[in-house]
Amino acid sequence: MSRLFPFLLFLAVALSLVAGMHFYVWARLVRDPELPQAWARAGTGALVALAIGLPVSLWLSRVAPDIRPLLWLAFVWMGVGFLLVAFLGIADAGRLALWAARRLNNPESAPVDPARRVLLARTLAAGVGGVVAGLSALGIRSALGAVEVKELTVRLRGLPPALEGFKLVQISDVHVGPLLRKDWVSGVVARINSLSPDAVAITGDLVDGSVEELRDHVAPLGNLKPPHGVFFSTGNHEYYSGVAEWLQHLPTLGIQPLSNLRVELAPGLDLAGIDDPSGAPDLARALHGRDPQKPIILLAHQPRQFAEAARHEVDLTLSGHTHGGQIWPFSWVVAMVQPYLAGLHARGRSQLYVSRGTGFWGPPLRVFAPAEITLFTLRPA
Repeated sequence: MSRLFPFLLFLAVALSLVAGMHFYVWARLVRDPELPQAWARAGTGALVALAIGLPVSLWLSRVAPDIRPLLWLAFVWMGVGFLLVAFLGIADAGRLALWAARRLNNPESAPVDPARRVLLARTLAAGVGGVVAGLSALGIRSALGAVEVKELTVRLRGLPPALEGFKLVQISDVHVGPLLRKDWVSGVVARINSLSPDAVAITGDLVDGSVEELRDHVAPLGNLKPPHGVFFSTGNHEYYSGVAEWLQHLPTLGIQPLSNLRVELAPGLDLAGIDDPSGAPDLARALHGRDPQKPIILLAHQPRQFAEAARHEVDLTLSGHTHGGQIWPFSWVVAMVQPYLAGLHARGRSQLYVSRGTGFWGPPLRVFAPAEITLFTLRPA
């Protein structure tokens, strides 16, 4: 009973949000524009079907994994629906501000003519619909197209001259699972191998599913063969997917998990990894016995873990988790939770790089937050 109540509470909140989202979209796109009866019925039916189909599809994906086309539709609509709610909300906020300003300037102003109200509602629906359609198309293309390679030069204090030009590739938030499968993973691996990196770091959220479900789909990662190794730190999604089994399986692909652990990446350069906060991160354990004269790179899934790393003067922390917001304006929400959204940042002598992620989670859309494979070239500071 103690576990059932929180689940039922979560389910009630989630279904209420889904219902509220669809009602809001219906009100603004069907009811307020006073569409012709046939169009109104069609729009209402479609939104009811989508409202029911979204949670049903997600549930069916857990018990009947062969419904991928339905799952694709559900996740695409999740992204499109979010954009509709966001842009309709922005438009409504603007309308409210104009109404308030008009009332302040002229408290005795006449009410809006009903015909004009309908015209405004239709204009808003058409405008928002057009913007969302365009952004959705661009977002799907961005999420499913070739992943861009972002190249950066990072300078580390104490880096031995022999390691100047050392190439480290970071991928993060790959989310191999119901939508991203073996062929897509093979493409990412081929792109990484074409860069001839010296080492590869995977900073969490590699999978969304169990080893049994995804064994074949992560298998291409075994084709990564950089001379200094492939390393992994956990993200929060590994803890939803059977983290213990994944930490046992990844070494069979030549990937070394760094669970609160430090290794020598190359003579004169250390690499450490800590668990995601969903587990039991222990930075002190990972750094125990380190030579403070040697630079160290830390794999830590969430950017908020950088604060502790900076206190320990870790030279470079590699994170992910944020997806760069993935779908603007959702990035505004992410920025309220995580101190850094994307890119390179510094605090004292410590640096942080936050990847926008290599795959996607949920909707196969990326709006103003393209996926990336990050190539770092290390130089002495």
